Amino acid sequence: MPCSDALAPFVIAALVALGPLPAGAQNNAAPPPPAISHKVKLCEMCHGANGLPIVKKVPIIAGQHQSNLLIVLQEYRNGERTSDLMGPIAKNLSGDDMKALAAYFSALPWPAYREPADAASITRFQALDVEKKCTSCHVEGFVGYANTPRVANQKLDYLIKTLSDFHDNKRPNMPRMTALVRNFSADDIAAMAHYLAGL
Repeated sequence: MPCSDALAPFVIAALVALGPLPAGAQNNAAPPPPAISHKVKLCEMCHGANGLPIVKKVPIIAGQHQSNLLIVLQEYRNGERTSDLMGPIAKNLSGDDMKALAAYFSALPWPAYREPADAASITRFQALDVEKKCTSCHVEGFVGYANTPRVANQKLDYLIKTLSDFHDNKRPNMPRMTALVRNFSADDIAAMAHYLAGL
């Protein structure tokens, strides 16, 4: 099923309409707690039932750090991050829902996704000389820690969108990232995204 901000009213309505998950709808992980089972199914409409997003510009959240997932949901609810889709969804979640969803998705394995970067992208990223700045938060290997997300093996199209949003100051919740990529060209952003997706 396609998923975009244009579908926001329909996806939000699913918060109420969806019932318990049918047998076989989940991956091989332990099923979610009954209290959030229909909310997990809602998430999977975009983020994928097997951990790999099924639509463009949607991030991998399976295996992402629990604290980071919780912060993201809180930022959407509070308006610190904006999305016609995620904002209303987050506003319909209780604090306990958010904690339970973050715990559930963080416990899933990171999906088998990798888009090997070409040599030109790797060379261009290295020439930007920002890896030490990046890993000061995202740590060695870009695997993230606690509040800081894993970006290694993250979806390529999502990385390009996110870095572009930082560049264009559409994500004011992270001024350090905006400062880092402010002077990047579109080709620089693409090279960095390819490098990260290919780790």
